[in-house]
Amino acid sequence: MTTTPVLAVSALVIDSGEILLVERGRGPRVGDWAIPGGRVEQGEMLAKAVEREVREETALTVEPGELVGINQIIEDPHHYVVACFHARLVGKREPAAGSDAAAARWFPLDEIRMLRLVPGLLDFLDTHGAVGG
Repeated sequence: MTTTPVLAVSALVIDSGEILLVERGRGPRVGDWAIPGGRVEQGEMLAKAVEREVREETALTVEPGELVGINQIIEDPHHYVVACFHARLVGKREPAAGSDAAAARWFPLDEIRMLRLVPGLLDFLDTHGAVGG
């Protein structure tokens, strides 16, 4: 079965030495932690998709910034092309899980290597200098 790649976005939100993560609550990789993100809707600008996805998954408001990089997730039968953006927190800091997230919370950057992350996330963050040693 051949499918067309799906465009998605994600948000790298780091505040006060902590990174915002969501625990996947459904679909592939339930229980794994990921940065907030999801599919871009028809006619939606990427920055608006970042804002919407973070709001839907964490109830937080962010202001998208520069592109961190592009990641591809290929797990039969799915192929996602994910544009990851830096995003700055605006307003309240306490997340509340929503949408398909089982949980949403801040983690100290120095603890990220101890978490069960979605495959490839740590390598992506390392490659783009997003997390330290």
